[in-house]
Amino acid sequence: MTIYYRCRHCQLHVGSIQEEQISSDQLGFDHLTGEERHDMISYESNGDIHVKVICEDCQEALERNPLFHEQETFIQ
Repeated sequence: MTIYYRCRHCQLHVGSIQEEQISSDQLGFDHLTGEERHDMISYESNGDIHVKVICEDCQEALERNPLFHEQETFIQ
């Protein structure tokens, strides 16, 4: 099983974890609400997990331009 982290805004591959035995508690998923889990995490039939995060560049852009929070994507 591989866990892939990708920026929700610019689609940058942020990183991945390849681990056969890892729990959602170890990944911090237990701190998310049901809605956050539904929005951020998707599971593939082969066991891979895709997690939407925010990369450093997009986080900086959001801090400089708070109105970007209203948009799903703001990178042109």
